[in-house]
Amino acid sequence: MPAELVTAGEAFEDLIFYGLPRLPRPGEELKTSRFARVPGGGVIITAVTAARLGVATKAVSALSDLGSVTLRREGVAVRDLRRRGEAPAITAAISTARERTFVTFNGVNDQLEQRLLRELPGERGRHLHCAFFPSRCSRWTRVVRGLQRRGRTVSWDFGWNPPLARDREFPALLAALDLVFVNEAEAMLYSRKRSESAALAWWPGAARATVVKLGQRGAVYMSSQAVLRAPAPRVRVMDTTGAGDAFNGGYLAAFVRGAEVSACLRAGNAVGAASTTRAGGL
Repeated sequence: MPAELVTAGEAFEDLIFYGLPRLPRPGEELKTSRFARVPGGGVIITAVTAARLGVATKAVSALSDLGSVTLRREGVAVRDLRRRGEAPAITAAISTARERTFVTFNGVNDQLEQRLLRELPGERGRHLHCAFFPSRCSRWTRVVRGLQRRGRTVSWDFGWNPPLARDREFPALLAALDLVFVNEAEAMLYSRKRSESAALAWWPGAARATVVKLGQRGAVYMSSQAVLRAPAPRVRVMDTTGAGDAFNGGYLAAFVRGAEVSACLRAGNAVGAASTTRAGGL
């Protein structure tokens, strides 16, 4: 039976140093007794979140052993594109309650996009959610439109990738997608606007539907027909790593079940907030 939700894109093994009073200065060493090694990346966090909410979910990625085991334990179907001997991607995250910084070894993810291009056009899942940087948007616009002709819907979380904003084919990909997820900084980056208000005014004309994640201020949904806002629950924050991907999982779990936009926003906010109360997105 096809999955209700398929997540596709980059996966990482996250090494998270959290609970720091501040980020280290150049050349400085800070020590912490709080550390977690967890699977990360949008493809894993979004899939597991949705699966925990009862959605039949599949993940397509190049996975570490830890990522693969975690997904299967959570009841997520797995299509692992990592080949024997290839190194998985690893991210080291340094996190305070409000700030974080990263360094990533990309590993097998350098070869992932070409494999996804071969894998995803025939995907049978009801909704496809992508979480990676498309190096050439025109190729993916064709994939998205092909899936939509077969009755599928497609969403994308591009993350922070400045070269994407300079791709002349990026507007066509945005216009093709059923739903786009961005945070506040990404909303400004991809719209090329210098203020949040200007960015929010730009997105309804650029994409069919956009959800802008605003952290502790909640989230806003925008389309040419409607603008809806929803506040975030107040929680005691431990680590914000992966909270945006957890939000996506909550939102999409409601979306694939046919919920109204307001209910999707509430689900995303609730799950995203909950994820900040522990280390890692899960």
